[in-house]
Amino acid sequence: MQAKKFSHFSSMDFVLLALVFGGLAVLYGEIFRGLVADWLNNDNYSHGFFIPLISVYMIYAMRADLGNSALRPVHWGLLFLVAGLGQLLVATTGSEFFLQRTSLIPVLMGLILFLFGTVYAAKLLVPVFYLLFMIPLPAIIWNKIAFPMQLFSTKLTEQVVQSIGIPVFREGNILHLSQTTLEVIDACSGLRSLITMFALSAALAWFARYSTTRKWLLFFMAAPIAVFANIIRLTSTAILASRYGGDVAQGFLHEFSGFVTFFIGLAMLVGINSLFSRDRAGGPVTR
Repeated sequence: MQAKKFSHFSSMDFVLLALVFGGLAVLYGEIFRGLVADWLNNDNYSHGFFIPLISVYMIYAMRADLGNSALRPVHWGLLFLVAGLGQLLVATTGSEFFLQRTSLIPVLMGLILFLFGTVYAAKLLVPVFYLLFMIPLPAIIWNKIAFPMQLFSTKLTEQVVQSIGIPVFREGNILHLSQTTLEVIDACSGLRSLITMFALSAALAWFARYSTTRKWLLFFMAAPIAVFANIIRLTSTAILASRYGGDVAQGFLHEFSGFVTFFIGLAMLVGINSLFSRDRAGGPVTR
């Protein structure tokens, strides 16, 4: 018996799907409202608004392939669904926001497996897991990563500033210049840039038309690019502060430098992606 294809769905099939995912939207409605509030108020995750849109576009880009793929639902998909719902229940009882939000991933994978099968699950694996980029890390984890990155960024900035002949003395995450003192705070640690760059590189790699090896290489290039762009930001701020005083490192210029850091990182990622795209000798195109 030939397996049914998504492109052959009847109106009733689409109605049932709408009811299932409508119920999912109601179940996670309050959680998504909390996420939107975080995206609005937490600058570290302001990119969260774009993650669901990119994920949906990934699925839209595969619409022809998905429409012609055979549906072979598997009952063990219910295990993922029950596990995800169990995680949601426990996390809600304990008011643990991160686990509440990440429960969406096993719930979605469970539904896809149970309704559509393993072929669809394999094709939709990246779009579903890409949603993790929209979920803020718990503060305890963020701080454990951010502080070492503050120290690392401060040390690198000190070395670069000294190499261009500007006197500077470092104490932990504080840089003492001749005219002022600069503190490399959490927002300047580079962690925000790192997460954003990983989200961008993951999307670029998924849409890329070259080998899997190069896709992974592009993805992991996000780390050195984020560090490099952040050091440019901190070094530029230190140079301006050493010449014009500490006020130049505050207010509009400080915020503007954050946008510059983002665009430097984006330009580097796009440049590497273009370089890889020119020569596809690295292997067959895979997704």
